[in-house]
Amino acid sequence: MKPILFLLPLIWLATQLSARAAGPIGTFTVAQDGSGDFRTVQEAINAVPDFRKLVTTIFIKKGTYKEKLVLAGSKQLVHFVGEDRDKTILTYDDYNQKKNRFGEDMGTSGSASIYIYGTDFSAENITFQNSAGPVGQAVAVWVAGDRASFVNCRFLGFQDTLYTYGYGSRQYYKNCYIEGTVDFIFGSSTAWFEDCTVFGKRGGFFTAASTPDSTRYGYVFKNCKLTGDAPAGSFFLGRPWRPYAKVVLLGCSLSAIVKPEGWDEWGKESNKQTSYYGEYQSTGPGAAPNSRVPWAHQLTAPEAQQYTRDRVLHGWQPTNLGTGGK
Repeated sequence: MKPILFLLPLIWLATQLSARAAGPIGTFTVAQDGSGDFRTVQEAINAVPDFRKLVTTIFIKKGTYKEKLVLAGSKQLVHFVGEDRDKTILTYDDYNQKKNRFGEDMGTSGSASIYIYGTDFSAENITFQNSAGPVGQAVAVWVAGDRASFVNCRFLGFQDTLYTYGYGSRQYYKNCYIEGTVDFIFGSSTAWFEDCTVFGKRGGFFTAASTPDSTRYGYVFKNCKLTGDAPAGSFFLGRPWRPYAKVVLLGCSLSAIVKPEGWDEWGKESNKQTSYYGEYQSTGPGAAPNSRVPWAHQLTAPEAQQYTRDRVLHGWQPTNLGTGGK
């Protein structure tokens, strides 16, 4: 009997391990109640093999995960899937002037709730949040990796919510909700936004692109809604964080919160010559082509046809998950 009694703890352990809600091969499950492979998202990220050439899916169960996350450059082809978009929340509360352990300001880049360096990252049904509140620059998502795609995700914050950081990075946002106040979509990457809701709070600037002079396309918004609960006429469509900023709206619906002049030069006269801001067939009470600043562009049909997803993203097909694009 003694050998059998000795084996009982091992049998019990094996039973518990087999009962865990682990996903199929290539999938990790994160659950705060211990019913998955990991309790935290960062543990799951760390477990992804470096430079794996196949997609690793991280399924995240409902819950609010307060973690400052880093997806390293060696973690490529990682796919986040949330159980419920509005109830699977990845959040942190750092901000620009918050002090680090050395007593120094974290800065805008240091404030992000998640850093995405790995290429071919994708996410769906996830809420990304910076919960610091209206305390200045506080980034929810900082994206450096190339070919990053987000489908049916939310980005919550105030100033500087979404930082499209990566020089040469191509990014795709489909059916997403992005909210903020000042410059809350900003950075140097090329990004295509399709069927998204961009929600302005209080007043400010929807975009602050810093498109490099060597890059043809910056931000393109196609069939998006630019709206919010800010007062009427309190939001600019954008201003150039760097001189060659490029933003184009295609068939977008603009609410009354959009200022009639539309665009701002950020106090620098030369930005009027170097930046490129354009619209094609904007609709809604915020669409005022005759009132726009004279240095912005109302595109003709042939000009608008140059802005296809394939051309803007340089041939990358975001729906081809795991192929690494073309």
